[in-house]
Parts: sequence; structure tokens; C-alpha cells
Amino acid sequence: MPATPPIEVRGSIKQPLGMSPAQFLRDYWQKRPLLIRNAFPDFVPPLQPDDLAGLACEEHALSRLIVHDEKRDRWSVKTGPLSEDDFAKTPDRDWTLLVQDVDKWDTDVAALLEAFRFLPNWRVDDIMISYAEPGGGVGAHVDQYDVFLLQGLGQRHWAISDDPAAPKDFRDDIELKQLKVFEPTHEWMLEPGDMLYLPPGVPHDGVAFGGPCMTFSVGMRAPSQAELTGDLADYLAERLNEGQRYADPDLAPVRAAGEIDKSALARLRHALPIATALDDDTLRDWFGRFITRYRVAQTPAMPAKALTDKALLKLLDGGCELLRHPWSRMAWSRGKHDCTLYANGHAYPATAGLAEQLCGHRQWEPTRKLPAADLALLLALTNDGHLVARKKKLR
Repeated sequence: MPATPPIEVRGSIKQPLGMSPAQFLRDYWQKRPLLIRNAFPDFVPPLQPDDLAGLACEEHALSRLIVHDEKRDRWSVKTGPLSEDDFAKTPDRDWTLLVQDVDKWDTDVAALLEAFRFLPNWRVDDIMISYAEPGGGVGAHVDQYDVFLLQGLGQRHWAISDDPAAPKDFRDDIELKQLKVFEPTHEWMLEPGDMLYLPPGVPHDGVAFGGPCMTFSVGMRAPSQAELTGDLADYLAERLNEGQRYADPDLAPVRAAGEIDKSALARLRHALPIATALDDDTLRDWFGRFITRYRVAQTPAMPAKALTDKALLKLLDGGCELLRHPWSRMAWSRGKHDCTLYANGHAYPATAGLAEQLCGHRQWEPTRKLPAADLALLLALTNDGHLVARKKKLR
């Protein structure tokens, strides 16, 4: 077995990465972290802290001022544009200023990107600069993109975890996306010119040490699948002919009211070539949500007070029926192992029998003792406003 590449190397003027770009891309890029000592020998920051603070006060600059109350473990975040008064109120320690896209504002900062020309330039997002007083940082977190963290001024203590099983749940009590649990596997003190590379998904925490600290973060662009898919769909939609519509000239009488069956899925794939890449369950779920939301002018209002299952049973036993709200639009489909009812874009677990009844009739009343699954569906639909209980009319 080949030896695991070292996690720490030494750079030079000729090799800022401590190795050739080809070797770095082969052994580290999106695979493992790397600390490069002396990546930028005798590094002198191209921007001073006062200049960064001034930029943070500009109207169109993206900036945040983060202050940590260590005793109470409380974090406050103020977004820019900032003011001189904001900086005057900062404590002596435990605060950080973050300014994004600094390379767009300062040509000397932008020149740092020359060292990263081995990467496609469309992969590079921006250079963010953080200034921190001792103890300042943003807490343990995870980035979903590659980042090079170049120490520019002072010292910063970095801790990371390269444990693939490390938990990545976020705290829900603060605005920042901080990890609930962080147990580092490696720790270093970075000096000016040192650089830490982190692939996506590596938990890390950087804290200013000793005195004023400034770090230059070269971040990559990494759009999510959701962003890519959404933008592609919008792109295609703009170029498609409005005259080409979903069509069903082969339509036969329905066997079950409201069902999105296999023939409907086949027509969807014909009308929507992009759907050929989707499995039946995904296509069915998307279409069920879409078609029950499509051209719905209003949505049912939830009742002022939610019912309990006992309260719903009491109503049904007391001679009430359930009336489908006029603004509720329903459809259902069955998968290999389950069935789903869709109402105004929302999905509910269902049994095929009850789903068909609800889609086929505007009024519904129980004719037998309700199984737990059916009661749960009726309760959810009632509390979401899709079904309304009323006294049966005399016929």
C-alpha cells in the first residue's frame, strides 16, 4: 500500500504548495488537508487592518462584525456597512471582522491569486480577509468548498478534524453555523506566510493568538446540486416552446380517482426530456407536488386551533363529515412499497384506498373503524385546512 502523504510540508518561493501543482492536485485536492509552512516566504500583507476596516464601512462591501462573549458563550453578528462607532464599541479581545470579495476592491490583494493559477479561474470565488483581536474567531464550523487559509499578520491557532465520522450537526441557538461538537485531530500555530489548505467538509476552528491577526482566505466556487439543477431548469424553461404542452391523446378512463399512474409518468418523460434521468419515485414525488400546486390561486387556511385525534374521532362519531376545502387540490400515487397523497404541493403518507376516496369525493365520512394510518392522515389534512368538519346535511 502506498504511504499516506504527509499532512505538513514546507513551501518556497518556487513551490508555494511545497510540491508541484500536479502532485498537490493528485494527493490533496478534495482529498485531505495540508499545512504548508512558509508557503509565502517573508509575506507582507497587501492590505493593512485600518484599510480593511475602512472597506467594511463601504455601502456595497460584504462585511460582518462578530463578537464572542466567552463567559456566556454568546455570539453577536452585525452585517455591514459598518461604521466607526461600531468599531469604537468593540471589546479588547474576542472579536472578528470579516470582509468578502476584497480582491474585487484591491488590486494588490487580487495579485495573490497569481499563486493559484493552476486552478481553473472559474473555480475561484473570492479572497475574504478576516481581522481578529486575541481570542477572535467564528467558532468551529464546516465549509462546503475548498479553501486556502493564508496567515497574513500575527498568529492564528488552527484546529481541524480529519475524522470522516466526525459529527457535523449545527448549534441552533446562534446565528452562525457552528458545530455542536468539535474534537480536533490536528492543531497548529500559523505564522505569517504559512498556509492551510482544507477540502470541503473538514471541521475547523481558527482563533487569533497573542495579538492582532489577519488571515487571507482564498475560497472556491462550489454550487450545490440544487443550485445547478434549479438554474438549468430555468435556462431550459426560457428556451422551450410554450405551445408544447403536456398531452395525453392516448388517455383511457381512469381506474382510480386522482391517481398519478405509470402511463402519466411515461407521458411526463416524453414531454420533459430532462425527466428521463429521474427514477419513478423521484419523478412521481416531484409531479405530485407540482401538479397539486399548479394554478392554485389560494391555499386553505389552517384552523385556529389544531385538533387532536380524539377530538376528530368525536366529531366523526357525532355525525360530522369531512368536506374538502374548495381551494384544496389533491392527487395521489403509489410506489413499490408505499402510497402518497399530495395536497397543494405537500406530501402525506396514505393508504391507496383512502387516498382514492379523498380525491374522488368532496365529502367523506367513515363507514368503518378507522385504522391508525387513516386517522393520522385525516388529522393532518384537517389541521392543515384541506378537510373541514361539518354536520351532515339531512338528505
